Amino acid sequence: MSKKKRKQSEPIEEPAPSPTYDYVPYVSPVSARTLLDADGGRWQLARGPLDPRRAKRLAVSAHAMSMSDGEYDEDRNHWYHPFLPEADRLPTWLEIKPLYGSDGMLSYEAYEFTDEDGRVLLYIQTYC
Repeated sequence: MSKKKRKQSEPIEEPAPSPTYDYVPYVSPVSARTLLDADGGRWQLARGPLDPRRAKRLAVSAHAMSMSDGEYDEDRNHWYHPFLPEADRLPTWLEIKPLYGSDGMLSYEAYEFTDEDGRVLLYIQTYC
């Protein structure tokens, strides 16, 4: 019987390490119960989802309104939510109202947030 030569095994290469990022994953302000605005202001969830009549009132009377999924600030390493211009608030509410609380593919809910000075922010959560 002849002896078979054993093939010398090749060294196993370690996989390259995955790059690391300082990126912070997005968490809805409703889930986090806190909303950060573009100026670094912190707003706390006060109530919601709101009745559509209250949401409409706040679209007009609240200090601020946001409907964004958030924008990421790489310098500060956090998500923030820009405010809608005051002139766009009521028209935006009237546009989304037919889908408020719907069971369809696209739906909206309104939440009230307050800051430490007692100011009120209307936040519209988008579900799709």
